[in-house]
Amino acid sequence: MERGRLRVYLGAAPGVGKTYAMLDEAHRRLERGTDVVVGYVETHGRPRTEKAAEGLEVVPRRRIDHRGTVQEEMDLEAVLARRPEVVLVDELAHTNVPGSTHQKRWQDVEALLDAGIEVVTTVNVQHLESLNDVTEQVTGVRQRETVPDHVVRSADQIELVDMSPQALRRRMAHGNVYAADRIDAALSRYFREGNLTALRELALLWLADRVDEGLERYRDQHEIDSTWATRERVVVPVSGGPESSTLMRRAARIATRRAGGEWQALYVTRQDGLTGISPDRLTELAAKAEELGGSFHTVVGDDAADAILSFARAENATQVVIGASRRGRVPTLLRPGVGERVVTGSGDIDVHIVTHDYARRSATRPRVDNVGPRRRLAGLVFGLAMPVVVSALLYLTADLHGLPIEAMSLMVVVVATALIGGLAPAVVSALASALLLNYLFTPPLYTLTIAEPENVVTIAIFVAVGIAVATVVDTAARRTAQATAARAEADALTVLAHSLLTSSDDLEGLLSSACRLLDASGAAVVRRNGGAETVVASWGTPPTSVERADVSAAIDEESTLVLAGATLPASERGLLNAYAAYAKVMGERRAATAAEVERLRLLEADRTRTALLAAVSHDLRNPLAAAKVAVASLRSTDVTFGEEDRAELLATIEESTDRLSALVANLLDMSRISTGAVRPLLGEVDLAEVVRAAIAPLAGGGRIEVAVDPELAVLADAGLLDRVLANICENALKYTPGSAQVRVAAATAGDRVLLRVADTGPGVADHERAGLFTPFQRLGDVPQQDGVGLGLAVAQGLTEAMGGTITTEETPGGGLTFVLDLPAPSEQSEAR
Repeated sequence: MERGRLRVYLGAAPGVGKTYAMLDEAHRRLERGTDVVVGYVETHGRPRTEKAAEGLEVVPRRRIDHRGTVQEEMDLEAVLARRPEVVLVDELAHTNVPGSTHQKRWQDVEALLDAGIEVVTTVNVQHLESLNDVTEQVTGVRQRETVPDHVVRSADQIELVDMSPQALRRRMAHGNVYAADRIDAALSRYFREGNLTALRELALLWLADRVDEGLERYRDQHEIDSTWATRERVVVPVSGGPESSTLMRRAARIATRRAGGEWQALYVTRQDGLTGISPDRLTELAAKAEELGGSFHTVVGDDAADAILSFARAENATQVVIGASRRGRVPTLLRPGVGERVVTGSGDIDVHIVTHDYARRSATRPRVDNVGPRRRLAGLVFGLAMPVVVSALLYLTADLHGLPIEAMSLMVVVVATALIGGLAPAVVSALASALLLNYLFTPPLYTLTIAEPENVVTIAIFVAVGIAVATVVDTAARRTAQATAARAEADALTVLAHSLLTSSDDLEGLLSSACRLLDASGAAVVRRNGGAETVVASWGTPPTSVERADVSAAIDEESTLVLAGATLPASERGLLNAYAAYAKVMGERRAATAAEVERLRLLEADRTRTALLAAVSHDLRNPLAAAKVAVASLRSTDVTFGEEDRAELLATIEESTDRLSALVANLLDMSRISTGAVRPLLGEVDLAEVVRAAIAPLAGGGRIEVAVDPELAVLADAGLLDRVLANICENALKYTPGSAQVRVAAATAGDRVLLRVADTGPGVADHERAGLFTPFQRLGDVPQQDGVGLGLAVAQGLTEAMGGTITTEETPGGGLTFVLDLPAPSEQSEAR
C-alpha cells in the first residue's frame, strides 16, 4: 500500500491562522470532488474558524473518562474505518489523553499515513523538538508538548502561515485569538513584539533550511553543477599560514552583508599526507572559524585549485575568497598559482582575490631535506671529480665511441651526484660535465668553441636534461625521506596511542621510548616551582634544567619535557610534541586518580559521619532515655516503689549504661581502625580463657557452648581478641532464636588456629555475606534491636590488625558460622 502524503501548515505563534488555512484548503479540495473529513479540529471558540469548519464532514470524537472528567480525542479507529482520501488533524504536537491508542497525536498521524490516507495538519514552531530550548529562552515558557523534527521534515509539503508581529497583536487586541479576560496578560507576556519577531525568524530560518535540503535533492537528482545563488554562500580556502585569519574575517564580513548568508573555511591536504600543517594548527583554524560564525572543512586532493572549485560547486557557493599569492612574480609567470587557476576555472562563481600583509612573500614552510651538510659536501666533490675521471677514460678510448655515448656517460655522473648530494651539487656537476663534453669531445677540440650547430643543441639539451633529471631524483629522494619519516612518526604515534589505552602511568618508560625513537642520550620531565626547577622523572643521562637541554617541549604551564644529545629538525618536532602531550595525559590521569581516591575517601567519611549521626540520634538515645526515666522515677517523691520495683529500675539503669558503654566502645574502636591507630601487643594467649572472659558479661551467655581445648593458645592481643569474640558471640546470640545454643569450637590447621562461632539462626544468603562486615550494616534487623551496626566491622578490623582473618560459612542444619583464622605460637605449631 502506498503511503499517504503529509501537508503541514507551520506557524510562528498561536493565532496566525494555521487552522483557518487548513480548513480553507479542505473546502478547495471538497469543491474539486475530494473525499475530505475532519478528524480533529480545535477552533478555540473563534467565530471565523468555527464558520470555516461548517460544511465539512466531521468524524465523531472519542470520549475518554480520565480522573473523573470526560475528555475528547480524535477517534483513530473510526477515521481508519471511514477511510477518506484526506483527513484534517489539528495540533500535531498534542499529547493524547491516557487510554488513547497512541501517546502523541503525531503517532496517530503516522498510523493514518501508513494506511494510505493523506493528512493535512498544523503545528507551531515552538513545538519542534530541536527548537524547544531556544523558544524557552525567548519566551520564558517551556513547551511540554513537542513533535520530533523528522516528522515535520518528512512532510511532502510544508507551508508557512506568516503574519507580522504587529498584525498578530492587533488580532489579539480585537479578541480574534483569545477571550477578553486573557488578552492583556497575553499581550504583556508571551505575545510581546520582541517574542513574536524572534519566533517568526525561527520559523523562517527553519523552513529555509528545509527548502535548502529540497533544493539540494533536486540538484542532485538532475545532476546540476552550476551555481544557483539562492543564498549567499562563501568559501574561503586557507593554507594554514599567518594570513588565514585575515581571509576568514573577510569572508565573514562578506557573508553577513545579506541575511541568511553563510561561509565555510576550507583546507586542502595532499593525498600522500607528506606535506601539510600540524593538527594543532588545524584545530586553531577550526576554532577561529567557529568563533567568526562559520564552519571548517578539510578535503583531500593533489590539485588544490580543482579541490577548491569542486567543494564550492558541491556546496552551491556563490563566492570564493582567496588570498593573494605569496609567490614571487617570476614563479607566477612560469606556473600559475592556485588563485589564478581558481579564477580561470570558477565559471559563474565570483572570486575575490584579497590582499594581505604576506602577499608576494615567499612561503616560509620548512623544507625537509634528505641530505645533511656532509653528504652535500661529498656530493659536490663527487660531482666535480667524477666528470674529470669519466672524461679522462672516455678520452683515452675515443676510438671506441661517439658523442652520444660520451654525453650519456656524463649524464650518469650527474644522476649519481643528485643521489649523493642532492640538487645543488647535481647542477654544478651538470655544468662541469657540459664544459668537459664541449672541450674534449665536441669539434673543434680543446676549445670551448662549437663548430657544428647541432652540437650546440646537444650541449644545451645535455645541461637542461641533466638539471631536470637531477631535480626529479632529488625530489624523489626527498619524498622518500619524508615518507620514511612520516611512517616512523605514524608508528610511534600508534605505539603511544596503544600505550595510552592499555599501559599504566609509567613516565620513565615513556622517557625511555622517547630517547630510543629520537636518538637522545637522556630525557627528563622538569617541573618549575617558582624560580626552582625539579626533575620529576628521568631516563639515561638527562639534562637537569630546561636551559641545559638540547631539545625541549612544554607539557603544561609548569612542566617541560627535555632531551639531551638530540637535534630535531622542525619537521620532527611533532613527534616530540606528541610525547609531551602523552606525558601531560599521564599527569592528568594521575591527578584524576588521586582526586577520585580523595573523593571516595571523603564520600566514605561523609557516609560514615551520616550513619554515625543517625546511630547517635536513635540507638544511643534509647538507652539514655531508659536510664533517664528510671532515675527520674527513683527520685520522684510522688510515688513509693517497692523493693522489686526499685530493683527493676536499677536493673534498667545498669542495662542501659552497659549498652551505652558497648556502643561507645565500638565507636571508639571503629575510629581507631579507620585512622590506623590500632597497635596490637601480640603474645601467646590462652584461647579458652579469653573465650570464657568474653562471653561472661553477655546477656544470654549461658546459651553458648564452649568446646575449646584448654591447652590451645593463639598469637594475639588478649584485650583485642576479647573485644572480637564478644562482638561475634553477641551477634550470634542476637540471631539465634529462643533457647537454641551457640557453639564455640577451635582446632589447629598447620601454623594457624581456626575458631568457629556457630549459631542456628536464619542464616544469611550468599549474596548478602559480603555486606556483613560493612560498618553500620544490620542485616535482618527488627525495630526492637539496638546497636549501630559496628560490631562485626570492629571485629574484622581488630582481627586483621592481629594478623588474622574472619570469614563466614553455612552452619550444618541451618544458621551462620563465623570462622576466625589466627596465627598459632611457634612452639604450639611445632608440637602439633
